[in-house]
Amino acid sequence: MDMDSDSSISGGPDLTDVGLDMSNSTVASEFLDALLDDTTLQVSDYAIARAFWYGIVIVIVLVGVAHWTQWAILKLRLRAAAANRPRPASPSNPVTSLLASCTAVVREISYHQITFMNSWFRIPTIGDYPGAQHLQAQSIRAGWLTIAQFPLILLLAGKRNLIGYAVGVSYERLQILHRWVARVMLLTATIHGAVQTYGWHKYGVMKLEFDTDSCIPTGFATWIIMVWLVFSSTAPIRNWRYEFFVIQHIITFVGLVVAIFYHLPSTALSSRIYAWIGVGLFILDRLVRTIIYAYVNMKPAKATITELPGDVTKIRISSPRLKRWTPGQHVFLSIPKLGVGQSHPATILSIPSSHNNDLVFILRAHRGFTRRLLKSAKSSSSDLLEKTQTEVQTAQLEEAQHISLIGGPYGGSHADFAAFDTAVLIAGSTGVTFTLPILLDIAQRATDGKLPVRKLVFVWVIRTVDCTEWVTDELQKASQTLLNAGIELEIRFFVTCAVEPSQSSEKLSGCPCTNTEGPCCCSGLGSSSIQDISETILEASSPTEKGVSIISSKKTTKASTSIPSAVYESGRPPLKTMLWDLLDHARGETGVAVCGPLGLVSNVRNTVATVSEERGSYKGTGAEGVYLHAESFAW
Repeated sequence: MDMDSDSSISGGPDLTDVGLDMSNSTVASEFLDALLDDTTLQVSDYAIARAFWYGIVIVIVLVGVAHWTQWAILKLRLRAAAANRPRPASPSNPVTSLLASCTAVVREISYHQITFMNSWFRIPTIGDYPGAQHLQAQSIRAGWLTIAQFPLILLLAGKRNLIGYAVGVSYERLQILHRWVARVMLLTATIHGAVQTYGWHKYGVMKLEFDTDSCIPTGFATWIIMVWLVFSSTAPIRNWRYEFFVIQHIITFVGLVVAIFYHLPSTALSSRIYAWIGVGLFILDRLVRTIIYAYVNMKPAKATITELPGDVTKIRISSPRLKRWTPGQHVFLSIPKLGVGQSHPATILSIPSSHNNDLVFILRAHRGFTRRLLKSAKSSSSDLLEKTQTEVQTAQLEEAQHISLIGGPYGGSHADFAAFDTAVLIAGSTGVTFTLPILLDIAQRATDGKLPVRKLVFVWVIRTVDCTEWVTDELQKASQTLLNAGIELEIRFFVTCAVEPSQSSEKLSGCPCTNTEGPCCCSGLGSSSIQDISETILEASSPTEKGVSIISSKKTTKASTSIPSAVYESGRPPLKTMLWDLLDHARGETGVAVCGPLGLVSNVRNTVATVSEERGSYKGTGAEGVYLHAESFAW
């Protein structure tokens, strides 16, 4: 509503309802007009919104400077190693020592997965304004902060993320902030509506406002859409049917944009600009992603599907366009034959210099796409068992004709683990697809020149011994390459049992596991299973042109002897003891990478933080620091 120039009631800090007869409709209408007059409030709240974005930019710049400083330090370490300088992964001057100390403090605080703190928080003022417009001022300020957050939500949501490029953080991590900003935006929107409604009720003009102002229904519609967006983004609903979640999320977002423009008056150009910026960022992200997607899939890739033990499928894709990626990156994989319009995130197991430049993935079957993928692999392997060698080769070539579409690659925002003195790579189950390419990359680069890394520890937590068959060839080649390069490699498999183990610590004959924590896993399997694990060596079917074979899951490799220097242990890894021992012998900073179930990731994060605190990393004790990068199955 616009202020009536002939009104005897004027808005501003002197507005009061004292002496006014609100039962008189004319008086009530004039008072409401004065109450809603935000001419003065617009100026101050627009400044608040700008200050909000100044703060966001400052945070981005500070984090970006920290990231690129760390990147430069790692590059200097690589140069120092190439020049054969001693202890290249350790601070070498007062400046790098100070940076290392500050970094260690920040890491110890941030690495903990769950932290309870008893402290007082200073809550910023939400608007002090005298007179009857006091509540209106609070509401308007909350509304401005709500719309000011809209571009930030879109910046944090994009896969081709501008903030991510600036600060070196992958989009899936920023999406966590995206969801939290959305929750804060819903909170400020709720404050905006609730405080304003309370003010109208307090002065007896609520019915008049509801009857005469179109902002009420549009504002309520906007709030309802925001509630649904936040609610439907919670993990149980988001993970229930992810493809459905994505589709409805985009549709609902479009509805939110429309509702926002209807709610904001056409004269409020200064506030509408935030909505337009958000829309522009969304369109830019979609446009860039579409162009890259079209380029990569201009010549569709071909996929070969292989069945592996443990309800796991190995996919090998020869892409004519996608030839470069970094260790730890993932793509969104679609095989139209197994599900039209469905894309599944998959971490790339291979590196560009391995597997003839093919992309290799390992996916465990759960439901939907991954379950159909496994059924297709089972069907292929069953058919091959009944064919001659010539027929097998022909069938494999035909099987490799699965057309696949690739979106990405994305991710890979971790530090270069070759630039640390010691690198610890910890994986749980199919989380090996993240840690193995880091190992392969370091092994490949070690053939080109000297690296800072002296020791690599590869830890893999698996349910059964035969899971090592997934990556036996890759580990064999990496082991030999690192041995030739003079880099120490320690491979430790921790078998956690596929069935309830015997409580006896006595091992059956032939079990490759050592009993470290709890009962022996192999003792719960029975002698026939042990015989299969220990003695059966798989005779693989004839390979295809790319060296891929269809494997029957009924057989297992002799994993205990096929991977040099591998140690098999029963139970879960003693993380704290292991890290203490490694750090005691480190001659520079140690890098830890972990990928797997949330429980494993949380345990590693807390352990690294605790060990760093106890050792006093870079705090005058002589203890070197620890860098951690954690990837979880649950985004």
